Amino acid sequence: MAKRSKKRNIFITVITLIIVLTLTYQNEIKTFLTEPLIENHTYTLENIPAYNGKAYVTVNDNKPNFTEEDYKKETFESYSNLDYLKRAGVAYAKVSKETMPTKERESIGMIKPSGWHTIKYDIVSGKYLYNRCHLIGYQLTGENANEKNLITCTRQTNVGAMLNFENEVAEYIKNTNNHVLYRATPIYENTNLLASGIQIEASSVEDKCKDICFNVYIYNVQDGITIDYTNGNSYLS
Repeated sequence: MAKRSKKRNIFITVITLIIVLTLTYQNEIKTFLTEPLIENHTYTLENIPAYNGKAYVTVNDNKPNFTEEDYKKETFESYSNLDYLKRAGVAYAKVSKETMPTKERESIGMIKPSGWHTIKYDIVSGKYLYNRCHLIGYQLTGENANEKNLITCTRQTNVGAMLNFENEVAEYIKNTNNHVLYRATPIYENTNLLASGIQIEASSVEDKCKDICFNVYIYNVQDGITIDYTNGNSYLS
């Protein structure tokens, strides 16, 4: 009887432990899926109006969410680890002439960001719908085949608004030799493999957001193409 009772107690303990671990795991997964990729400076899609033909909208009155401590940091680059769905996260850097590339770009064809598809449409400039899109442009940091700095984005997004903002920052740095805080945050809805858009914040450091100062959300869209953001599939609208 004593042995049987002991076995029963062990069995009950094991079952209880399994239940506790299962509930804990479920809660962790739920938290992982619902929490933003970064803390208080990210914006969910609930705050973003639906795409209406404009490439981007301003966020927080176009004011970036950098802190006093951010401005005091030495030159740095920071790239989030890929999450469990292999999605890139926040890319953040203090860019300057010393971070800019000194050699020509090499191939990045070996990188397949989450939601990647090789597909062509005649209505897309260059035919290919998707580009491997640098969260922080190569011209700013020289980071090229870094999977932590690459997402799947449309041709329209990559060579449109994203490139325009990158060029603005690059030209400012070249002309002034000053520094710029630059943060790019891909925004995913739930477990979608394709980002719905990218939030980009930038601020000139020496004058604290006077010459360069913006906080924008760029839509990851292609006019005339309907995209399934859960997996990257697409078709003509």
